[in-house]
Amino acid sequence: MSEQSPDLHAIFGIDEEASGSGSGGGVSVGSDHGVGAGSEHTVGLAAPEAPPADAPSAQEPPADSGETARTGLTRPSRRGSSSRFLTDVIIDLGLVPRPRVEEAIEASRSTGTTPERVLVGDGALTNDGLARALAERYGLDHLDLSVFSVDMGAANLVTTSAAKRYQAVPVAFIDKRTLLVAMTDPSNVLAVDDIAIMTGYEVRVGVAAPEDIAGLIARLDRLEDVVSNSDRIAEEAEEAGAEVVDLRETADDAPVIKLVNQIVGQAVELHASDIHMAPDGKEVRVRFRVDGVLHDVTTVPRRMAAGVVSRVKIMADLDISEKRIPQDGRVGLTVDNRHVDLRVVTLPSVHGESIVMRILDKDSVVMKLEKLGLADTERDRFERAFGESHGAVLVTGPTGSGKSTTLYAALLALNTPEKNIITVEDPVEYQVEGITQVQVSPKAGLTFATGLRAMVRADPDVIMVGEIRDRETAQIAIESALTGHLVLSTLHTNDAPSAITRLVEMGIEPFLVASALDCVLAQRLVRTLCSNCKQRTIVSADVMRDNGYKALVDLEAYEPVGCRRCSGSGYRGRAGIYEVMSVTSEIRSLALERRSADELRDVAVSQGMRRLRDDGLEKVRKGITSMAEIARVIGSN
Repeated sequence: MSEQSPDLHAIFGIDEEASGSGSGGGVSVGSDHGVGAGSEHTVGLAAPEAPPADAPSAQEPPADSGETARTGLTRPSRRGSSSRFLTDVIIDLGLVPRPRVEEAIEASRSTGTTPERVLVGDGALTNDGLARALAERYGLDHLDLSVFSVDMGAANLVTTSAAKRYQAVPVAFIDKRTLLVAMTDPSNVLAVDDIAIMTGYEVRVGVAAPEDIAGLIARLDRLEDVVSNSDRIAEEAEEAGAEVVDLRETADDAPVIKLVNQIVGQAVELHASDIHMAPDGKEVRVRFRVDGVLHDVTTVPRRMAAGVVSRVKIMADLDISEKRIPQDGRVGLTVDNRHVDLRVVTLPSVHGESIVMRILDKDSVVMKLEKLGLADTERDRFERAFGESHGAVLVTGPTGSGKSTTLYAALLALNTPEKNIITVEDPVEYQVEGITQVQVSPKAGLTFATGLRAMVRADPDVIMVGEIRDRETAQIAIESALTGHLVLSTLHTNDAPSAITRLVEMGIEPFLVASALDCVLAQRLVRTLCSNCKQRTIVSADVMRDNGYKALVDLEAYEPVGCRRCSGSGYRGRAGIYEVMSVTSEIRSLALERRSADELRDVAVSQGMRRLRDDGLEKVRKGITSMAEIARVIGSN
């Protein structure tokens, strides 16, 4: 069963232990008013029963209407009945007034069509409304595919040509034997039979609007168009007349290749930064990191798990026979006419190999200082620091906090014909024209330290070191800053003042740190509130004090709600929160005396440094993010 959708077992009332026992009856799917009139078919659901006396009427909303807005799946509010006309259901649901429906019935007699099609043609009824009425009429589920999280593992079970032919797409696994299939016409007996035969699963039908089905099929078509560098090389060689033989890929691999392409394509479409594939018992659990938070997307069935792992390793030019040690590689892809790079890392685990793919999409990365979210004061301090001809400027924060993006923004501002800019990175995430970028290769003996030592002899004006990881790299970087070079780098510390104590702890003499360091910028990334659904709220002074603020009055702010545009999370996109510490003479004196980070912080704050939490609070006031998100990212200390 897929982990992407909400708990389908709970929604459908399925006991997982008994889910494989098969179905004892079926739903009779017929139609009236010309929609497949007289046809019936069993689709693997329990036979309809008479509703209990206290069952809600058709006019009442489904009991799970709140869940419906979040999941896009609506259970029927009453059992289907072959004795009810579709027009009666349309009236009962309040979709169209009775007089208007009666007019449509009269009009249909003269036009030779059905009343519901007359209503749709006149604009009185939407296609989604008709789908909802059809679902209610037959006691089936209604699916809003603009909200429902489609399981790519399920959708991959049928070809797009079959999906187009039947206007039906599998969208989720209900249990180990049953697929939920979105259809426009639930009375299409042939489609249900063929999908059951093609997939080997029992079929549970859900009704969706035609435009939703067409949009999903178009999206699947687009996601399949993922071309790797290795595939492109093979195609070019074949066009040139060279014989191309690849024994690793056969016709049996086609579903696996399609599934991997769809997973990668969907991740790029959702602006995910990472794809996680982890074996979970017999299946592979797939998750995307979107806006810094991991979300379950799908599970890869056991029979395809090994093939998916091997396909990813082939794409990244890794050894598919080696499963005992970690491997890392890189692959370039074209997704929907956009070029993206994937950094692939494999890790052996007790359940099998897990894979993490970092998505590097240059087109989606903001690399302009004015768009990073720095306040004017902080940006001026940072720009003054990297505008100097020499000295060291550090950007600090944990992994995934956007440090590299900030450094690239600074490099782009410095990138002029008059300057020789050289970088040493691991890896080179984004290639920038006009800059010499060196890729670290420990296997070949090219480390940060050796690369930096060579760069100093190459007449640079600006040096960028991807990360200071050890004493040797730190020593060379600091000495380079003292000998007339501008050095930009990153360091893993929780805040800006801790960068000084961290360098001293790494073995760099305090006088060197105090002399070379000009500025330290610390940052985090917080999710921004969805502009479509955020709502005003009051954050009490007690809550603010619990989060470490000295608050005396309540704060007017916004909180997340959740809607279709943000997939129910309440957040969409990310923004940075920053603190920028200029290294003044007072701070240099404290560094020489090996004072603690707390003492350095107090002096920096007294000189105007705004802490991360204070910048976060300002963004809460402006409605950019929420207090809960600030607490999640930086804690309450």
